[in-house]
Amino acid sequence: MVKVLTVFGTRPEAIKMSPVVRAFEARNGRVQHRICVTAQHREILDQVLDFFSVRPEYDLDLMVRGQTPAQVSARVLERFTPVLETERPDWVLVQGDTTTTMATALAASYQGVKVAHIEAGLRTFDKSQPFPEEINRVLVSSVADMHFAPTALARANLIAEGVDADKVFVTGNPGVDAFYHTLATLNGGPKDDPLHGIPFDRRIILVTAHRRENHGAPLQSICRALLDLVRRYGDLVYIVFPVHPNHAVLDTVYQILGGVPGVRLLPPLDYRTLVHVMRKSDIVLTDSGGIQEEAPALGKPVLVMREVSERPEGMFAGNARLVGTERERIVAEAGRLLDNRRAYAMMARPVELYGDGAASPRIVSALLGEKIEEWLPEFSVAN
Repeated sequence: MVKVLTVFGTRPEAIKMSPVVRAFEARNGRVQHRICVTAQHREILDQVLDFFSVRPEYDLDLMVRGQTPAQVSARVLERFTPVLETERPDWVLVQGDTTTTMATALAASYQGVKVAHIEAGLRTFDKSQPFPEEINRVLVSSVADMHFAPTALARANLIAEGVDADKVFVTGNPGVDAFYHTLATLNGGPKDDPLHGIPFDRRIILVTAHRRENHGAPLQSICRALLDLVRRYGDLVYIVFPVHPNHAVLDTVYQILGGVPGVRLLPPLDYRTLVHVMRKSDIVLTDSGGIQEEAPALGKPVLVMREVSERPEGMFAGNARLVGTERERIVAEAGRLLDNRRAYAMMARPVELYGDGAASPRIVSALLGEKIEEWLPEFSVAN
């Protein structure tokens, strides 16, 4: 019996870990599985736990408003260590690049517990973008004993850094598993549809923006670009913008876009509703990592409001484009898709770049020491 302790603390981690939890449940005779959440995010984490019916055995409940990465790290190290001492797992399983991920991996290493890392090998090669995520994922790779890379390129990044190739498995990203599962539950959309009342002869633009490096002037530039778009295109477009609860985001967005015709500002959406909105959208403007993976599977063109991305597969395949945060460039790139049907059609081809919906059972099988058939992506830039 293999003992696995799965740890996560934010909404994106919970989304991507939930199908892995189900895959563990399907292998109940081979594995003793426990879940610990740090609650680095609280309310928006709980939304996901409720939707996927995930019940953690441990909740560190460490969220404090305005907390810094250093404060999160210190509290995780302090509160997670006793859990490790109680459970004595064979493996600690972490996902992604959050401060929770980094600190729990470090705590496990201090206790001599092996670490397995989901979504391993993503790199921008710029430790300031995204911050602190790029630092976190590099640190986790340095202590991990098993690496689950979502793509062949992520695997190549790890091997180039000296990671033993025998410890790297290309599985796809379980976030795609969660996405396909959620799509299958929609059946016409959620009961409280945030798009109710919007005429669908308009081009719907879904916007998400929350990255720490975009706070301040970059986010102001993004919001002014959106203002330019609704002024230029009038009733042809409608912008839907679920606003992150961080006041560095909330205050800026509402100051510039609050009450603007053609823009609907929403509180953070539960995951099922976000997937519904994405499905109904024509274009996605985002600085999110997860949405860069999900939107191409739907054939939604993605304009990435960052200077660099750890997910270049979408750019190489032609489904995503880096547009940065400069106002004029965002307007120009969105305008190109709105004005040019051929340009839109070239980016609007559904393609599986980051997974096929079966990453979770691959991950569990590999962790149990079973031979797996690794995922061969539809499009690869590893070579």
